[in-house]
Amino acid sequence: DVAAASAAQDRLTVGAVQREIREGMSGADVASALGAPNIVTRDNAGEETWVYDRISTTKAYSTSAGGVNALFLAGASASAGASETSQRTLTIVIRFDKSSRVRSFSYRSSSF
Repeated sequence: DVAAASAAQDRLTVGAVQREIREGMSGADVASALGAPNIVTRDNAGEETWVYDRISTTKAYSTSAGGVNALFLAGASASAGASETSQRTLTIVIRFDKSSRVRSFSYRSSSF
């Protein structure tokens, strides 16, 4: 379900990780709090690592119509504008022990 996947992605924030994830939690509790991970791996000892990796893009656009900022060219409208795009990334790594409980977790967030 697309709406459920979108809602899970919206829940994935640094605040949610800090608030919701604790050592000793079960995988089911982690999935309930953060949704499904992007990558699941298992090491030689049988311990799982879940990786959540999200990228969000924000685009802002402002316009100015008329006055000094207007540029009239054949076929062009009488408005000028500026746009700005920014991206945020969030990567969360959760390591589980042999009994499928959270052993440790880390996260990294960046904006550019």
